Amino acid sequence: MTESTGSHRPPEHPPVESGRIGVLLVNLGTPDAHDTASVRRYLAEFLSDRRVIELTPWLWQPILRGFILRTRPPRVAEAYHKIWFNETNESPLRYYTRRQAELLGERFGDRDRRLLVSWAMRYGNPAIAEQIGALHTQGCERVLIVPLYPQYSASATATVNDRVFETLKTMRWQPALRCLPPYYDHPAYIEALAQTIEQHLAADEQRPEVILASFHGLPQEYFDKGDPYYCHCAKTTRLLRERLGLDEQRLRMTFQSRFGPKKWLHPYTDKTLKALAREGIRHLAVVMPGFAADCLETLEEMGMQNRDLFLAHGGSRYDVIPCLNDSEIGMHMLHTLVGQELAGWITA
Repeated sequence: MTESTGSHRPPEHPPVESGRIGVLLVNLGTPDAHDTASVRRYLAEFLSDRRVIELTPWLWQPILRGFILRTRPPRVAEAYHKIWFNETNESPLRYYTRRQAELLGERFGDRDRRLLVSWAMRYGNPAIAEQIGALHTQGCERVLIVPLYPQYSASATATVNDRVFETLKTMRWQPALRCLPPYYDHPAYIEALAQTIEQHLAADEQRPEVILASFHGLPQEYFDKGDPYYCHCAKTTRLLRERLGLDEQRLRMTFQSRFGPKKWLHPYTDKTLKALAREGIRHLAVVMPGFAADCLETLEEMGMQNRDLFLAHGGSRYDVIPCLNDSEIGMHMLHTLVGQELAGWITA
């Protein structure tokens, strides 16, 4: 919508885009390519965030620059190479986040033509500041920020909001802003997870003996300082059990992707997989409810590394249930959540 669509500006006023509403989906981030240099740049930005690593920079940066960024990028680049979408030359996380924005824009297109849906990455490209600027240039006077993290943590949701507010500090003409709250217990989210699991199970007569709901890990000290992440994960798991009619033995909560020597949230996914195999569990399924889209942690860590771990310790079948991604079920959920948060900004 431009100034010609009903504004009261004088005829000599320069053209100004206005009257639009923006929605910005934000996910964690991704390297631009799967080579070592691209991965090093990405990890340097990610691991320099004080929300992610809470050590003081004078202590952490020498470790990061002197050791981690010298040794870790080649291994991570090799992992990205295994899952890279060569057809579109992008990581799965970038592909699915982009598709979610495109499909959400189509769903809202007939409902309110003023709405523009875009996407960004907290680390890497496209950057949050760049995308907010683009929405503003296109006339978005109101913007809904959608951090794609169902469960809140300071190292995920809060750092997205930090960067959004930092961007607004540089703008003379700021848009009105809303931020999607954590949706760990929203009925639409629980239903989307349950339907995805049910569809997977219905496709095979042989049911898994155990389903692991594996969430991204968090240092224990962050929880001790008051981060609600563990509680959000626990409630998601409880509601999912209730919806599927499973008990605590059939659907278990674990935490993956720990990094460094400190204690992280328990129980650990990898240790649980080994223990279950040794106890005689032969058929296992894993689902990752905390990830809005498949990525390195779901496809390579859970889909490859942990599959090998389970089979090596006595398991015989390991099923990976995909994330919601750009599925019809997942898009219906996003449309519901975003539609509720846009109440009062767009037509009912």
